[in-house]
Amino acid sequence: MKRILTLLALSLLALTLGAQDKVTKKVLELGRTDNRTMEHADYIARNIGGRLVGTHMLHHAEDWVVEQFRFWGLEVTVQEAVEIGVGFDRGPWSGRMLSEDGMTLHFGTPAYTAGTRGPQKGRVYLEPKTQRDFDRMKGALKGAWVLLETGPTSGLALDASPKADSTRAALLAEGKEGSVLFYRQMVDAGVLGFIRPAKLPMQVLYNRAMCFDLTMDTLPKACDILLDEHQFEIIRRKAADREDFQLEFDIRNHFFPGPMKYHNILAVIKGSQKPDEYVMMGGHLDAYDIATGSTDDGQGVCVTMEAARLLAAAGAKPRRSIMFCIWTAEEYGLLGSKYFVENKTVPWNKISNYFNRDGGPLAATSITVPPAMYDDFVKVCEPLADYNPDIPFTVNKREGEPQARPTSAGGSDHAYFAMNGVPAISFRESDVFGYDFIYRDIWHTEDDLYDKLIPEYLEHSAVVQAVTAYGLANLDHLLSREGLYKD
Repeated sequence: MKRILTLLALSLLALTLGAQDKVTKKVLELGRTDNRTMEHADYIARNIGGRLVGTHMLHHAEDWVVEQFRFWGLEVTVQEAVEIGVGFDRGPWSGRMLSEDGMTLHFGTPAYTAGTRGPQKGRVYLEPKTQRDFDRMKGALKGAWVLLETGPTSGLALDASPKADSTRAALLAEGKEGSVLFYRQMVDAGVLGFIRPAKLPMQVLYNRAMCFDLTMDTLPKACDILLDEHQFEIIRRKAADREDFQLEFDIRNHFFPGPMKYHNILAVIKGSQKPDEYVMMGGHLDAYDIATGSTDDGQGVCVTMEAARLLAAAGAKPRRSIMFCIWTAEEYGLLGSKYFVENKTVPWNKISNYFNRDGGPLAATSITVPPAMYDDFVKVCEPLADYNPDIPFTVNKREGEPQARPTSAGGSDHAYFAMNGVPAISFRESDVFGYDFIYRDIWHTEDDLYDKLIPEYLEHSAVVQAVTAYGLANLDHLLSREGLYKD
C-alpha cells in the first residue's frame, strides 16, 4: 500500500511539473507571437496621458486597468489608499509674445497652480528688489506679468505653501532656490502671474495636492509659469530695455472640490495549493502630466499587465498566488505601496519576493540574488536561457557581505517592502542594442513620451517577469531570506 501511495504521489508530481512546463512554454510562445505590451503602453500614454494624483485622468486609468485585469480572468481588489481634498485637471495651454518679433512661447505650469480663465495679455516687468522699487511700481502691476530671476528651477510650484509669509514666500518647501521678495504683495496688487526660467527638457512637477482643504479658500490666484530659459532671456532683455511689448497666455488649469480618492489595483492569479503565499510584481500608475508618463511609469505598468495577461492566457494555475500590483501616488511619496505594506494587506512573511519595475524602458537581462536564493533562481530562470539569444538572461550570485536593511523610504515602491525585511530583488535592465537611452533626460520631463519606449525591450521584460514569477510560485517553498540583510 505504501508503495502504491508513493507511486501516486510521484505521478501527481510528474503531472504537476508537466503542466508547469506546458504553461511556461505557452508563455514563451505567446511572448513571441502575441505580445501586447505596447498595446497597453499606447493606451496609457496616448489615450489617457498624464495621471496626477488629484485628477480625473488617474481615475480613468484606474478604471481601465481594473477592466483589463478582470477581462483576463484575474481576481481584482481595488484598495483605497489616498484621499485628496481638492482636485485638479489640466486643459490646453498656450502663450505668445506680442511684438514685431513675436514668438510662440514654450512653457509649462506646475500642477495645482492657477490658470488664466481665458486668454490674458499684459505688460512685463522685472521683479522689484527693494521696498522702494515695489512702492514705485505697485500701481502698474495690476494685470501685468512679472519676471523672477531665480536661476534654474526644479519644476516645483513657486509658492510651496498657501500659508506663505505675507511678504516673502519660499520658492520650494525645501528652500533650495532662495526666496522672492514681495511675493504676496505682488499677488495682492493684482499681477496676472510670475514667470521663471526653466532648462530643457523642462521639468514641471507638483508638491501641493494636499495643501488645500475642501473649502477651496486658499487656492492660488496668480499663474506660476516656467518658461524656456532661452526665451526668458530674450524677454528679460526687452523688459530691462523697456521695450513696448506684451505677453499673452491661455492656461486652462482647473480646481474642483473633492474628496478625490485613489487606489491600489491588486490583481491575483490565485494559488492552487498555497493561496495565502505570494510572488508579487508591480509598477506605479500615477505620473506627472507635462508629458504622458510613458517611461515613468507607464512602461512598468504595461510590463506588469502583460506578464499577467500572458500567464492567464497560458492557463497558469501556480501553487502559490501571483499578485500584480498597480500602485497609486508613488510620485507623491510612495503612498500606495506604503499603505499596502504598513496595513499588512499581505503578511510580510508570506511574500516570497516583490519585483518592482520603475526605471527606463530597457530589457530585463539579469538578476543578482543572495547565495541562499541562487539555486532557486537558476532553476526558475532556466527557460529564459535561450529564449532570445539577442538579449541573453543570466542569474548572478551576490558576492560579499549582506546589505544593511534600509531604514528610510526612497526611490520607488519597493522601499517599504525592503524596510520591513521583505525581499524586493528586481531585475537588472540594460540597453542591449545601444539605443543610447539616457533616463535623466526623460525622467520627470516633457520628453517622457510614448516614442521614447523601446518595444523589443518591454516585450522581452514582460516574458521574463511572467516566467520568473510563475517559477517562483511553483517552488515547494518560499524564497529563503538568509543573507538578504545583515539583520
